[in-house]
Amino acid sequence: MPEAVVIGGGVGGLTAGVALRRRGWDVTVLERAGRLENVGSGFVIAANALRALDTLGLGDRVRELSRVQGEVGIRRPDGRWLVATTEDRARERYGDSMVLLLRATLIGLLAEALGGERLRLGVEVTGVDPDTGTVRVSPARPEGAGAGELRADLVVAADGIHSATRRALFPDHPGPVYSGVTAWRGLAPRPDVTVSSTETWGRGLVFGTHLLAGDLVYFYATDLSPAGAVHADEREELLRRFAGWHEPIPALLDAVEPERILRNDVFSFATPLPAFHRGRVALLGDAAHPMTPNLGQGACQAVEDAVVLAHVVGEGQGLAAYTAARRDRTAAITGSAMSICRATQVRNPVVVGLRDAGMALASRLRSDLMLRSMDAVLGWRPPASAGNGRGPAGPA
Repeated sequence: MPEAVVIGGGVGGLTAGVALRRRGWDVTVLERAGRLENVGSGFVIAANALRALDTLGLGDRVRELSRVQGEVGIRRPDGRWLVATTEDRARERYGDSMVLLLRATLIGLLAEALGGERLRLGVEVTGVDPDTGTVRVSPARPEGAGAGELRADLVVAADGIHSATRRALFPDHPGPVYSGVTAWRGLAPRPDVTVSSTETWGRGLVFGTHLLAGDLVYFYATDLSPAGAVHADEREELLRRFAGWHEPIPALLDAVEPERILRNDVFSFATPLPAFHRGRVALLGDAAHPMTPNLGQGACQAVEDAVVLAHVVGEGQGLAAYTAARRDRTAAITGSAMSICRATQVRNPVVVGLRDAGMALASRLRSDLMLRSMDAVLGWRPPASAGNGRGPAGPA
Protein backbone atom coordinates (compact mmCIF):
# COMPACT_ATOMS: atom_id res chain seq x y z
CA MET A 1 0.00 0.00 0.00
CA PRO A 2 1.50 3.39 -0.97
CA GLU A 3 2.08 5.84 1.85
CA ALA A 4 1.28 9.56 2.02
CA VAL A 5 2.27 12.14 4.61
CA VAL A 6 0.13 15.27 4.79
CA ILE A 7 1.63 18.37 6.44
CA GLY A 8 -1.15 20.42 8.03
CA GLY A 9 -4.43 19.53 9.72
CA GLY A 10 -6.57 22.33 8.30
CA VAL A 11 -9.39 22.00 5.79
CA GLY A 12 -7.12 21.29 2.83
CA GLY A 13 -4.86 18.83 4.62
CA LEU A 14 -7.69 16.85 6.19
CA THR A 15 -9.61 16.74 2.91
CA ALA A 16 -6.51 15.44 1.16
CA GLY A 17 -6.10 12.78 3.86
CA VAL A 18 -9.71 11.62 3.48
CA ALA A 19 -9.54 11.63 -0.33
CA LEU A 20 -6.28 9.66 -0.41
CA ARG A 21 -7.56 7.12 2.09
CA ARG A 22 -10.59 6.51 -0.14
CA ARG A 23 -8.12 5.74 -2.90
CA GLY A 24 -6.40 3.13 -0.76
CA TRP A 25 -3.44 5.12 0.55
CA ASP A 26 -1.94 4.70 3.99
CA VAL A 27 -2.16 8.30 5.23
CA THR A 28 -0.55 10.15 8.13
CA VAL A 29 -1.58 13.77 8.77
CA LEU A 30 0.85 15.89 10.79
CA GLU A 31 -0.43 18.96 12.66
CA ARG A 32 1.73 21.36 14.64
CA ALA A 33 -1.04 22.35 17.07
CA GLY A 34 -1.74 20.23 20.09
CA ARG A 35 -5.39 19.90 19.04
CA LEU A 36 -7.48 20.57 15.99
CA GLU A 37 -8.97 24.05 15.97
CA ASN A 38 -12.26 24.29 17.83
CA VAL A 39 -12.46 28.06 17.66
CA GLY A 40 -12.41 30.56 14.85
CA SER A 41 -15.00 31.86 12.48
CA GLY A 42 -17.27 30.76 9.70
CA PHE A 43 -16.82 30.36 6.01
CA VAL A 44 -18.68 29.53 2.82
CA ILE A 45 -18.73 26.13 1.15
CA ALA A 46 -19.97 26.90 -2.36
CA ALA A 47 -21.44 24.61 -5.01
CA ASN A 48 -18.07 23.64 -6.50
CA ALA A 49 -16.68 22.52 -3.14
CA LEU A 50 -19.91 20.72 -2.24
CA ARG A 51 -19.51 18.61 -5.38
CA ALA A 52 -15.95 17.82 -4.34
CA LEU A 53 -17.14 16.78 -0.87
CA ASP A 54 -19.78 14.57 -2.52
CA THR A 55 -16.95 12.41 -3.88
CA LEU A 56 -15.92 11.81 -0.26
CA GLY A 57 -19.44 11.06 0.97
CA LEU A 58 -19.55 14.26 3.02
CA GLY A 59 -21.53 16.67 0.84
CA ASP A 60 -24.96 15.92 2.27
CA ARG A 61 -23.73 16.15 5.85
CA VAL A 62 -22.49 19.66 5.10
CA ARG A 63 -25.69 20.63 3.25
CA GLU A 64 -27.71 19.79 6.36
CA LEU A 65 -26.12 22.81 8.04
CA SER A 66 -27.25 25.35 5.45
CA ARG A 67 -28.98 28.50 6.69
CA VAL A 68 -29.00 30.60 3.52
CA GLN A 69 -32.23 32.60 3.48
CA GLY A 70 -33.77 35.32 1.33
CA GLU A 71 -31.81 37.57 -0.99
CA VAL A 72 -28.05 37.43 -1.25
CA GLY A 73 -25.85 40.05 -2.82
CA ILE A 74 -24.17 43.43 -2.37
CA ARG A 75 -25.69 46.48 -0.64
CA ARG A 76 -24.81 50.08 0.12
CA PRO A 77 -24.28 51.30 3.69
CA ASP A 78 -27.83 52.71 3.67
CA GLY A 79 -29.16 49.22 2.89
CA ARG A 80 -30.06 49.72 -0.76
CA TRP A 81 -29.30 46.70 -2.97
CA LEU A 82 -26.70 47.07 -5.71
CA VAL A 83 -26.63 43.46 -6.93
CA ALA A 84 -28.89 40.68 -5.66
CA THR A 85 -30.03 37.15 -6.32
CA THR A 86 -31.69 34.40 -4.30
CA GLU A 87 -30.75 30.96 -3.06
CA ASP A 88 -33.40 29.44 -5.35
CA ARG A 89 -31.87 31.01 -8.44
CA ALA A 90 -28.41 29.81 -7.49
CA ARG A 91 -29.68 26.30 -6.90
CA GLU A 92 -31.47 26.30 -10.24
CA ARG A 93 -28.33 27.39 -12.08
CA TYR A 94 -25.73 25.25 -10.31
CA GLY A 95 -27.70 22.44 -8.66
CA ASP A 96 -26.50 23.77 -5.29
CA SER A 97 -26.11 27.15 -3.69
CA MET A 98 -23.81 27.48 -0.69
CA VAL A 99 -23.53 26.34 2.90
CA LEU A 100 -22.37 28.63 5.68
CA LEU A 101 -20.81 26.87 8.64
CA LEU A 102 -18.22 27.16 11.36
CA ARG A 103 -14.70 26.26 10.31
CA ALA A 104 -14.46 24.04 13.38
CA THR A 105 -17.56 22.12 12.26
CA LEU A 106 -16.04 21.19 8.92
CA ILE A 107 -12.72 20.36 10.60
CA GLY A 108 -14.60 17.98 12.89
CA LEU A 109 -16.41 16.25 10.03
CA LEU A 110 -13.19 15.78 8.10
CA ALA A 111 -11.24 14.52 11.13
CA GLU A 112 -13.97 11.98 11.84
CA ALA A 113 -13.87 10.76 8.24
CA LEU A 114 -10.07 10.53 8.34
CA GLY A 115 -9.91 8.57 11.57
CA GLY A 116 -8.10 9.67 14.70
CA GLU A 117 -5.38 7.05 14.32
CA ARG A 118 -4.24 8.80 11.13
CA LEU A 119 -3.66 12.13 12.83
CA ARG A 120 -0.51 13.11 14.74
CA LEU A 121 -0.84 16.30 16.76
CA GLY A 122 1.88 18.45 18.29
CA VAL A 123 4.33 17.58 15.50
CA GLU A 124 6.47 20.17 13.75
CA VAL A 125 7.92 19.46 10.32
CA THR A 126 11.53 20.66 10.19
CA GLY A 127 12.38 19.61 6.64
CA VAL A 128 11.19 17.81 3.53
CA ASP A 129 13.28 16.05 0.88
CA PRO A 130 11.23 16.12 -2.34
CA ASP A 131 13.43 13.57 -4.07
CA THR A 132 13.04 10.82 -1.47
CA GLY A 133 9.77 11.82 0.19
CA THR A 134 11.50 12.09 3.57
CA VAL A 135 9.78 14.30 6.15
CA ARG A 136 11.78 15.29 9.21
CA VAL A 137 9.77 16.00 12.36
CA SER A 138 10.25 17.13 15.93
CA PRO A 139 7.80 17.71 18.79
CA ALA A 140 6.17 21.14 18.53
CA ARG A 141 4.68 20.79 22.02
CA PRO A 142 5.32 18.53 25.01
CA GLU A 143 2.44 16.29 23.96
CA GLY A 144 3.88 15.79 20.46
CA ALA A 145 5.69 12.74 19.21
CA GLY A 146 9.48 12.54 19.30
CA ALA A 147 11.93 13.65 16.63
CA GLY A 148 12.53 11.43 13.65
CA GLU A 149 11.84 10.88 9.96
CA LEU A 150 8.93 9.61 7.92
CA ARG A 151 9.25 8.24 4.40
CA ALA A 152 6.40 8.52 1.95
CA ASP A 153 5.55 7.92 -1.70
CA LEU A 154 3.68 11.22 -1.64
CA VAL A 155 4.06 14.29 0.59
CA VAL A 156 1.18 16.77 0.62
CA ALA A 157 2.13 20.23 1.88
CA ALA A 158 -1.00 21.93 3.23
CA ASP A 159 0.91 24.08 5.70
CA GLY A 160 -0.80 27.38 5.01
CA ILE A 161 -0.11 30.80 3.59
CA HIS A 162 3.35 31.04 5.15
CA SER A 163 4.25 27.49 4.08
CA ALA A 164 7.79 26.54 5.01
CA THR A 165 7.60 23.70 2.50
CA ARG A 166 6.76 26.09 -0.33
CA ARG A 167 9.68 28.35 0.58
CA ALA A 168 12.05 25.38 0.59
CA LEU A 169 10.81 24.04 -2.76
CA PHE A 170 10.59 27.42 -4.52
CA PRO A 171 13.07 29.73 -2.74
CA ASP A 172 13.07 32.29 -5.57
CA HIS A 173 9.32 32.86 -5.53
CA PRO A 174 8.37 36.24 -4.00
CA GLY A 175 5.66 34.71 -1.80
CA PRO A 176 2.43 36.35 -0.62
CA VAL A 177 2.08 40.12 -0.80
CA TYR A 178 -0.05 42.38 1.35
CA SER A 179 -3.38 43.22 -0.29
CA GLY A 180 -3.68 46.60 1.41
CA VAL A 181 -6.59 45.63 3.66
CA THR A 182 -6.97 44.15 7.10
CA ALA A 183 -9.90 41.88 7.94
CA TRP A 184 -11.98 41.28 11.05
CA ARG A 185 -14.03 38.12 11.55
CA GLY A 186 -16.46 37.46 14.34
CA LEU A 187 -19.33 35.38 15.69
CA ALA A 188 -22.32 36.96 17.36
CA PRO A 189 -25.71 35.72 18.58
CA ARG A 190 -28.49 36.35 16.10
CA PRO A 191 -30.09 39.74 16.81
CA ASP A 192 -33.85 40.36 16.63
CA VAL A 193 -33.57 41.65 13.06
CA THR A 194 -33.41 40.00 9.65
CA VAL A 195 -29.99 38.56 8.76
CA SER A 196 -29.26 37.85 5.10
CA SER A 197 -26.15 36.54 3.39
CA THR A 198 -24.96 39.89 2.10
CA GLU A 199 -21.93 42.09 1.66
CA THR A 200 -22.15 45.84 2.08
CA TRP A 201 -19.65 48.08 0.27
CA GLY A 202 -18.78 51.58 1.42
CA ARG A 203 -15.85 53.91 0.83
CA GLY A 204 -12.94 51.51 1.26
CA LEU A 205 -14.99 49.46 3.72
CA VAL A 206 -16.79 46.11 3.48
CA PHE A 207 -19.07 44.34 5.95
CA GLY A 208 -20.48 40.84 5.34
CA THR A 209 -23.05 38.82 7.30
CA HIS A 210 -24.06 35.16 7.18
CA LEU A 211 -26.50 33.26 9.40
CA LEU A 212 -25.15 29.95 10.69
CA ALA A 213 -26.78 26.96 12.34
CA GLY A 214 -27.52 27.44 16.02
CA ASP A 215 -28.60 31.06 15.48
CA LEU A 216 -25.04 32.28 15.32
CA VAL A 217 -24.11 34.99 12.84
CA TYR A 218 -20.73 35.00 11.16
CA PHE A 219 -19.61 38.46 10.11
CA TYR A 220 -16.51 39.87 8.53
CA ALA A 221 -15.26 43.35 7.71
CA THR A 222 -12.35 44.86 5.82
CA ASP A 223 -10.74 48.26 5.66
CA LEU A 224 -7.59 49.83 4.26
CA SER A 225 -4.82 49.64 6.82
CA PRO A 226 -1.03 49.52 7.05
CA ALA A 227 0.17 45.96 7.48
CA GLY A 228 0.71 45.04 11.10
CA ALA A 229 -1.35 47.86 12.61
CA VAL A 230 -2.38 47.10 16.20
CA HIS A 231 -5.61 48.23 17.84
CA ALA A 232 -6.21 48.18 21.57
CA ASP A 233 -9.89 47.25 21.15
CA GLU A 234 -10.95 45.63 17.87
CA ARG A 235 -14.65 45.89 18.69
CA GLU A 236 -14.33 49.63 19.20
CA GLU A 237 -12.53 49.87 15.88
CA LEU A 238 -15.46 48.15 14.16
CA LEU A 239 -18.03 50.33 15.93
CA ARG A 240 -16.15 53.43 14.89
CA ARG A 241 -16.24 52.36 11.26
CA PHE A 242 -19.67 50.70 10.92
CA ALA A 243 -22.04 51.92 13.66
CA GLY A 244 -23.99 54.10 11.20
CA TRP A 245 -24.54 51.38 8.60
CA HIS A 246 -27.80 49.51 7.97
CA GLU A 247 -29.07 46.72 10.23
CA PRO A 248 -28.13 44.11 11.27
CA ILE A 249 -24.58 45.54 11.32
CA PRO A 250 -24.92 47.81 14.39
CA ALA A 251 -26.93 45.14 16.25
CA LEU A 252 -24.24 42.54 15.61
CA LEU A 253 -21.46 44.81 16.81
CA ASP A 254 -23.46 45.62 19.93
CA ALA A 255 -23.97 41.90 20.64
CA VAL A 256 -20.56 40.45 19.84
CA GLU A 257 -18.17 39.63 22.65
CA PRO A 258 -14.78 41.27 22.03
CA GLU A 259 -12.92 37.98 22.45
CA ARG A 260 -14.87 36.50 19.52
CA ILE A 261 -13.38 38.99 17.08
CA LEU A 262 -10.29 37.99 15.10
CA ARG A 263 -8.23 40.39 13.00
CA ASN A 264 -5.72 39.46 10.30
CA ASP A 265 -3.99 41.31 7.50
CA VAL A 266 -4.96 39.88 4.10
CA PHE A 267 -2.21 38.49 1.88
CA SER A 268 -2.39 37.02 -1.59
CA PHE A 269 -0.21 35.83 -4.44
CA ALA A 270 0.55 38.38 -7.16
CA THR A 271 2.71 35.80 -8.96
CA PRO A 272 1.59 32.17 -9.31
CA LEU A 273 4.02 29.41 -8.47
CA PRO A 274 5.74 27.85 -11.49
CA ALA A 275 4.33 24.49 -10.38
CA PHE A 276 2.34 22.96 -7.54
CA HIS A 277 4.76 20.08 -7.14
CA ARG A 278 8.39 19.13 -6.99
CA GLY A 279 9.56 15.56 -6.80
CA ARG A 280 7.25 13.64 -4.48
CA VAL A 281 5.79 16.79 -2.88
CA ALA A 282 2.49 18.42 -3.87
CA LEU A 283 1.33 21.79 -2.53
CA LEU A 284 -2.34 22.61 -1.99
CA GLY A 285 -4.62 25.29 -0.56
CA ASP A 286 -3.01 28.44 0.82
CA ALA A 287 0.42 26.84 0.53
CA ALA A 288 -0.07 26.76 -3.27
CA HIS A 289 -2.29 29.76 -4.05
CA PRO A 290 -3.21 32.14 -1.22
CA MET A 291 -6.02 34.48 -2.28
CA THR A 292 -8.05 37.31 -0.83
CA PRO A 293 -11.44 36.23 0.55
CA ASN A 294 -13.50 38.33 -1.87
CA LEU A 295 -14.90 35.36 -3.79
CA GLY A 296 -15.25 33.13 -0.73
CA GLN A 297 -13.11 30.51 -2.46
CA GLY A 298 -10.06 30.00 -0.24
CA ALA A 299 -11.30 26.86 1.50
CA CYS A 300 -13.29 25.78 -1.55
CA GLN A 301 -10.20 25.73 -3.74
CA ALA A 302 -8.29 23.76 -1.10
CA VAL A 303 -11.07 21.14 -1.16
CA GLU A 304 -10.94 21.05 -4.96
CA ASP A 305 -7.14 20.65 -4.83
CA ALA A 306 -7.39 17.71 -2.47
CA VAL A 307 -9.95 15.80 -4.53
CA VAL A 308 -8.11 16.41 -7.80
CA LEU A 309 -4.78 15.41 -6.28
CA ALA A 310 -6.22 12.12 -4.98
CA HIS A 311 -7.77 11.48 -8.39
CA VAL A 312 -4.52 12.16 -10.25
CA VAL A 313 -2.36 9.90 -8.13
CA GLY A 314 -5.14 7.31 -7.93
CA GLU A 315 -5.13 7.10 -11.72
CA GLY A 316 -1.37 6.58 -11.74
CA GLN A 317 -0.58 9.98 -13.25
CA GLY A 318 2.46 12.01 -12.26
CA LEU A 319 2.16 15.13 -10.15
CA ALA A 320 2.70 17.25 -13.27
CA ALA A 321 -0.90 16.35 -14.11
CA TYR A 322 -1.98 17.83 -10.78
CA THR A 323 -0.19 21.09 -11.54
CA ALA A 324 -1.76 21.13 -15.02
CA ALA A 325 -5.22 20.62 -13.56
CA ARG A 326 -4.98 23.22 -10.81
CA ARG A 327 -2.46 25.98 -11.52
CA ASP A 328 -4.29 27.96 -14.19
CA ARG A 329 -7.69 27.65 -12.53
CA THR A 330 -6.49 28.82 -9.13
CA ALA A 331 -4.41 31.61 -10.66
CA ALA A 332 -7.50 32.94 -12.46
CA ILE A 333 -9.58 32.81 -9.28
CA THR A 334 -6.81 34.46 -7.26
CA GLY A 335 -6.65 37.26 -9.83
CA SER A 336 -10.42 37.74 -9.86
CA ALA A 337 -10.57 37.89 -6.07
CA MET A 338 -7.80 40.50 -6.03
CA SER A 339 -9.65 42.58 -8.64
CA ILE A 340 -12.73 42.64 -6.43
CA CYS A 341 -10.56 43.48 -3.43
CA ARG A 342 -9.22 46.51 -5.29
CA ALA A 343 -12.75 47.60 -6.21
CA THR A 344 -13.70 47.58 -2.52
CA GLN A 345 -10.68 49.74 -1.60
CA VAL A 346 -11.92 52.82 -3.45
CA ARG A 347 -12.40 55.80 -1.10
CA ASN A 348 -12.96 58.73 -3.48
CA PRO A 349 -16.70 59.52 -3.19
CA VAL A 350 -17.07 60.28 -6.90
CA VAL A 351 -15.42 57.02 -7.92
CA VAL A 352 -17.46 55.10 -5.32
CA GLY A 353 -20.63 56.63 -6.73
CA LEU A 354 -19.67 55.61 -10.26
CA ARG A 355 -18.78 52.11 -9.10
CA ASP A 356 -22.09 51.65 -7.31
CA ALA A 357 -24.13 53.14 -10.16
CA GLY A 358 -22.41 50.85 -12.65
CA MET A 359 -23.10 47.76 -10.55
CA ALA A 360 -26.74 48.69 -10.04
CA LEU A 361 -27.30 49.48 -13.72
CA ALA A 362 -25.63 46.28 -14.91
CA SER A 363 -27.76 44.28 -12.47
CA ARG A 364 -30.97 45.88 -13.78
CA LEU A 365 -30.00 45.19 -17.38
CA ARG A 366 -29.02 41.58 -16.60
CA SER A 367 -30.91 40.27 -13.61
CA ASP A 368 -28.72 37.13 -13.55
CA LEU A 369 -25.49 39.14 -13.63
CA MET A 370 -24.33 38.11 -10.17
CA LEU A 371 -24.72 34.41 -10.89
CA ARG A 372 -23.38 34.53 -14.45
CA SER A 373 -20.21 36.22 -13.21
CA MET A 374 -19.52 33.14 -11.07
CA ASP A 375 -20.11 30.47 -13.73
CA ALA A 376 -16.44 29.64 -14.22
CA VAL A 377 -15.95 29.24 -10.47
CA LEU A 378 -19.15 27.56 -9.31
CA GLY A 379 -19.72 25.46 -12.43
CA TRP A 380 -16.63 23.32 -11.77
CA ARG A 381 -17.10 19.58 -11.42
CA PRO A 382 -14.68 17.01 -9.98
CA PRO A 383 -13.04 14.43 -12.25
CA ALA A 384 -15.53 11.77 -13.30
CA SER A 385 -13.80 8.97 -11.38
CA ALA A 386 -12.84 11.03 -8.32
CA GLY A 387 -15.15 9.12 -6.02
CA ASN A 388 -14.92 5.64 -7.48
CA GLY A 389 -12.70 4.29 -4.73
CA ARG A 390 -10.35 2.42 -7.05
CA GLY A 391 -6.91 1.64 -5.67
CA PRO A 392 -3.93 3.92 -6.23
CA ALA A 393 -0.93 3.43 -8.43
CA GLY A 394 1.22 6.02 -6.67
CA PRO A 395 2.79 9.21 -8.01
CA ALA A 396 5.30 9.07 -10.82
